[in-house]
Amino acid sequence: MPRQARANTAAPLGYEAQLWQMADTLRNNMDAAEYKHVVLGLIFLKYISDAFEERHAQLVAEQAQGADPEDPDEYRAANIFWVPPEARWAHLAAQARQPTIGQLVDDAMAGIERDNPALKGVLPKDYARPALDKTRLGQLIDLVSNIKVGDADARSRDVLGRVYEYFLSQFASAEGKKGGEFYTPRCVVKLLVEMIEPFHGRVYDPCCGSSGMFVQSVAFIRAHANGNGHAARPLDLSIYGQESNYTTWRLAKMNLAIRGIGGQIAHGDSFRADQFPDLKADYILANPPFNISDWGGEALKDDARWRYGAPPAGNANFAWVQHIVHHLSPTGVAGFVLANGSMSSNQSGEGEIRKALVEAGLVDCMVALPGQLFYSTQIPACLWFLARDRANHGHRDRRGEILFIDARKLGAMVDRTHRELTDEDVARIAATYHAWRGEKDAGDYADVLGYCKAASLDEVRKHGHVLTPGRYVGAEAVEDDGEPFDEKMQRLVGEWQAQQAEAVKLDAAIAANLKGLGYGG
Repeated sequence: MPRQARANTAAPLGYEAQLWQMADTLRNNMDAAEYKHVVLGLIFLKYISDAFEERHAQLVAEQAQGADPEDPDEYRAANIFWVPPEARWAHLAAQARQPTIGQLVDDAMAGIERDNPALKGVLPKDYARPALDKTRLGQLIDLVSNIKVGDADARSRDVLGRVYEYFLSQFASAEGKKGGEFYTPRCVVKLLVEMIEPFHGRVYDPCCGSSGMFVQSVAFIRAHANGNGHAARPLDLSIYGQESNYTTWRLAKMNLAIRGIGGQIAHGDSFRADQFPDLKADYILANPPFNISDWGGEALKDDARWRYGAPPAGNANFAWVQHIVHHLSPTGVAGFVLANGSMSSNQSGEGEIRKALVEAGLVDCMVALPGQLFYSTQIPACLWFLARDRANHGHRDRRGEILFIDARKLGAMVDRTHRELTDEDVARIAATYHAWRGEKDAGDYADVLGYCKAASLDEVRKHGHVLTPGRYVGAEAVEDDGEPFDEKMQRLVGEWQAQQAEAVKLDAAIAANLKGLGYGG
């Protein structure tokens, strides 16, 4: 069966934007970075309370058979968090207009953490602080109460998970550079996941932000469970992530828990305190912070991870690349975002590291992305794809060859400042890569002028190991309009002469106006 364009599994539900607008009006003068945890904490609490209430109703109905609705183990056995009485949403909703509501929410969060060790230290517990307007908090609880997630249909469509993701993106936009650090645009994550296809095994993200890579990996598996040429299969991913920012680490834990996704998400700096030193991952997905200079390079210059050259102390880009290579299994593949400079920079030994990676046969594919995709930076970005085993691993032998894709002209503007890759764009880029890799049912690969090129290692050497796709794909062919050359030249020269004459008239008019105002010569 031929590979099909993948359906959009996140079509707007209609109320995400409306819900955001209503929630944002309740922010008042609170900073978006602070408000983020207020809102997302309540959404999380609503979700686990709804899941609990659904299970509670089932157990009540089964009491005659010996079920106990107040036994925490009845919930844990079904992979549902136990919610103590003081944390149940109905209790909070009934007290939403009381001046003590902030303390009640804090008590609810503390109770859930107490009874569910996996959430210890994760939930926000500062709703009682004086700076948080309790009237607005009550209105927010009323608003979140209207999110319907209890029925089977809503669960199958991941309704609350998608509201959570939409809010994450909106907070990233509201916070600009600061907020974008924890959020990778969904279309970029989807492209990475669609290209490397993490069906089973160990998935790792050394700078996991709010866990978007993991959420999309699981969504990918579920979307492909019964079609597109793949047999149905159970979820078979082991998730490992690390995040250095404590508040973002909390978001990551909640983002996974809200979907019932298990994983080991560690807090700490992946360079200075790698929490998974012995991990060899089958898939690595990442969006490292671009061009960071304070990564501790001086203290780590002799680290065993730098097999291809010591990264410059002033830029962590190639430290991230080599950290990722270090954690790849013998058949592992990686897809990650980096600043465009990583493809061509020769500063401080970066060119030598890139050359060593290419000559070691690790670089599989490079994708140049369009601008304006990211909330956190205006720096142009690209995607790197690395593979340990390019001789086989279920695909054709790709040694001595690198695929270059120039996607800079793709995407559509979604507002005045942000662009997104459409589902069709994602499908086209992924299909190009799959065909080039020689995947079954992916079709035949062919170079397309201006878009993609399978370049030999000799070609890359001639370009000094620069990996910018524009160097290889060539200029897009211009469609012949059928106008004879001589006629076109005569027409263009005539237009130019007419414009020159009009320019002279305009110059004279401007000079006359200036003279009339007393500024002319």
